[in-house]
Amino acid sequence: MARRRISAADGQSALSAARSAESLDRNSLATAVRYTLEELAHRVPGNSVEVRVPPYGVTQCIEGPRHTRGTPPNVVETDAHTWLALALGNTTWDEAVAAGQVAASGQRSGLAEVLPLFPTSTNDRIDQ
Repeated sequence: MARRRISAADGQSALSAARSAESLDRNSLATAVRYTLEELAHRVPGNSVEVRVPPYGVTQCIEGPRHTRGTPPNVVETDAHTWLALALGNTTWDEAVAAGQVAASGQRSGLAEVLPLFPTSTNDRIDQ
């Protein structure tokens, strides 16, 4: 299981700020991204998919074949605002992929079944 570095209180506070702020300060954005990546690894543990949200964080998730060297065969990469929109349910996986906001490679890289992590109402949108 993934080791937590961000407390639930700090993570929820950062998510609350992400839901209500038109723009987040860098520290709150980083905390919200890292917290949601930790939550993803906690909910769907494994090492077959690497999720990258540069420059804030990376995690591995989803059970399956483990890679040991080089670039993993299943990679998801997106920016922080898109990641939070996915994690909070402000956009869907299919919408983000179709808009070119997510780069996903490999057979196991689709995250539609595991997102959103912390759904919000449609009135609480993160501005990108």
